[in-house]
Amino acid sequence: MREFIVVNADWLTVFQLPAYAPDLNPQEGIWSMIKRDIGNLAAAGLTQITTAVKRRLKKIQYRSDLVDGCLAATGLTLDL
Repeated sequence: MREFIVVNADWLTVFQLPAYAPDLNPQEGIWSMIKRDIGNLAAAGLTQITTAVKRRLKKIQYRSDLVDGCLAATGLTLDL
């Protein structure tokens, strides 16, 4: 990984984050939304849980405002 970083330093910026920092991880917000939605699911098996999670992820994928909100909650930005 270090070699990859050095070789691609002209376009790649690396930020060192704490080993465990859920408050800096936008995907934690996504999982939180999913857990809220399926929290009361009385699943008959793993397949039903998997289907429910995939369905909710698909819905979130098309709601950029939700994804942006999870990023904004971290205080991090995408400087493009």
